[in-house]
Amino acid sequence: MNQLDQKIKDLAKAYSTDTVGIRRHIHANPELSFEEYNTAAYVEQVLQSYGLETTRVAETGVVALIKGRNADRKTIALRADLDALPIVEQNQVEYKSRKEGVMHACGHDVHTASLLGAARILQELSGEFEGTVKLIFQPGEEKFPGGASVMIKEGVLQQPEPAGILGQHVFPMLPAGKVGFRSGMYMASADEIYITVKGKGGHAALPELNVDPVLISAHLIVALQQIVSRHASPKIPTVLSFGNIEARGATNVIPNEVKLEGTFRTMDEAWRKEAHKRIRKLAEGLCESMGGSCDIDIKYGYPFLKNEPGLTGRAREAAQAYLGVENVVDLDLWMGAEDFAYYSQEVAACFYRLGTRNEARGITSGVHTPTFDVEESALETGSGLMAWLAVQELQA
Repeated sequence: MNQLDQKIKDLAKAYSTDTVGIRRHIHANPELSFEEYNTAAYVEQVLQSYGLETTRVAETGVVALIKGRNADRKTIALRADLDALPIVEQNQVEYKSRKEGVMHACGHDVHTASLLGAARILQELSGEFEGTVKLIFQPGEEKFPGGASVMIKEGVLQQPEPAGILGQHVFPMLPAGKVGFRSGMYMASADEIYITVKGKGGHAALPELNVDPVLISAHLIVALQQIVSRHASPKIPTVLSFGNIEARGATNVIPNEVKLEGTFRTMDEAWRKEAHKRIRKLAEGLCESMGGSCDIDIKYGYPFLKNEPGLTGRAREAAQAYLGVENVVDLDLWMGAEDFAYYSQEVAACFYRLGTRNEARGITSGVHTPTFDVEESALETGSGLMAWLAVQELQA
């Protein structure tokens, strides 16, 4: 372990109580996507207390630069997200959400606190590395079009342009103290599908006088699965699921229309576009063949997330040096989506996972649930590792 490595570890430990305090403050005061005004102001206040200048991007996004020696030599970006979810928290803890119906149930409080902790470490050690670290605190990860896309449009990847970007995300399936990496394709694109199947409603006892949109919808949901089973290459992960069906008829009433809502996910942009065309063509053709019609709206969501092999390989090796080989694991493909994917389409990117599980304390709930919480010792790991990865990549 070299001297800088040890200094980062010592500072992460020394500041861990403060980092946990930051996380608890953010957790207790959550804000929904693109409404993170108080959170952004708090992040600015903390960064300014470290002696850093801040800039607003995308209204509630915050950017700051930590300049080491020879600051123009190279820039690496570190990203965290700020927003919470519309979930009623059920945890009975002192830092429980004070805003009814809003909760940090996806760990963005941990991401932001970890990056603020890393910023403190890097600012203190700025005389010991070359280059610039760009800190990106991003709004709206949980809501289309995704805060990452807005920040990119407003120039967050310019002046200075980073050679790469790193992001970390909590992972409740992995024990605290461990992290996970995957090179190449990692997370799926995510598109929303809205279909209104139209028929002719009436009395359910007189089917010959109706065009039943419920029956058409049943056939459509089954038929659309052939898009995955018979048109997608088995080499390309693909998912098509419908999670909401609204008919609003009754036991003896056939409605005029049925609304379907679903998601399409994959890890290939060319196939993604082709699949959209096939979904639309099949839906329109099947509905017409059964005497009805449909309106279909496919909302283009986040792209798939790809981890650049060179950056990811270096980050994995650096994590092994910092945490020990036994605490760095390989990740499987993940069909969830993340708007960090927008960055990965523009610049070399590495999105890795931070273990937050503690079975002994009952901290095992998954993200997006009302009982999600984290083992807070993970914050020391998260802040120190982000600082270390940034320094190592600047030296690469």
